[in-house]
Amino acid sequence: MQFEPPLEAARLLRRYQRFFADIETLAGERLTVHCPNTGAMRHCLVEGGQVWFSRSKDPRRKLPGTWELAQTPHGRLACINTARANPLVEEALRAGRIEGLEGFSALRREVRYGTENSRIDFCLDYAGGPSVYLEVKSVTLGFADSTVAAFPDTVSARASKHLRELAALARQGGRAVLLYCVNLSGISAVRAAEEIDPAYARALAEARAAGVEVRAVAVELSVQGLQVTHALPVLSGAAP
Repeated sequence: MQFEPPLEAARLLRRYQRFFADIETLAGERLTVHCPNTGAMRHCLVEGGQVWFSRSKDPRRKLPGTWELAQTPHGRLACINTARANPLVEEALRAGRIEGLEGFSALRREVRYGTENSRIDFCLDYAGGPSVYLEVKSVTLGFADSTVAAFPDTVSARASKHLRELAALARQGGRAVLLYCVNLSGISAVRAAEEIDPAYARALAEARAAGVEVRAVAVELSVQGLQVTHALPVLSGAAP
């Protein structure tokens, strides 16, 4: 996935009201851009830190651009635009770069399923076997003293609901997959952020026990673009 148009560098002045960020470009231009991340963005931002944004040419937009990347306080590069995760994973799926999910005959997006009025990110249909229900989560929570990333970065009832739906599907004999898309550089594994959302950690353990496949993929990040590269382990148990 290439960034088009190319990203522009800036420094972060502040993020506020969840969806807004004030930045200053290298030329000294001060802008308010869209922050496409509803999470806490814990350990992802620091006022005065370097960020990159995409500038829109659409005159109908209220804000002139979208915040895309950030250099974290720990020196990592993070893609904070959560809307990038699904297209990035879809690109990797269609290229056959995600082990165990190759060879599908059709890919469907936002398919309704379950009993809690949910939509699955992707449904992969196979000519010779059951469909795969695939939920994608973007991971950006890292730590200074560890190369293990964690999810979620704030309490997320919605993420726990998705795990319940996947677990129910797996118990009924369906193939359910949770995929962590790790949009953070320098990461060797992923775990549940039990210290932030213990209910999510319990739901993840229950989903695994029910037969949900829990996977993670690393992403190569640069100001030019993003690319899924390889699988990462998903750890169980307490934080290392």
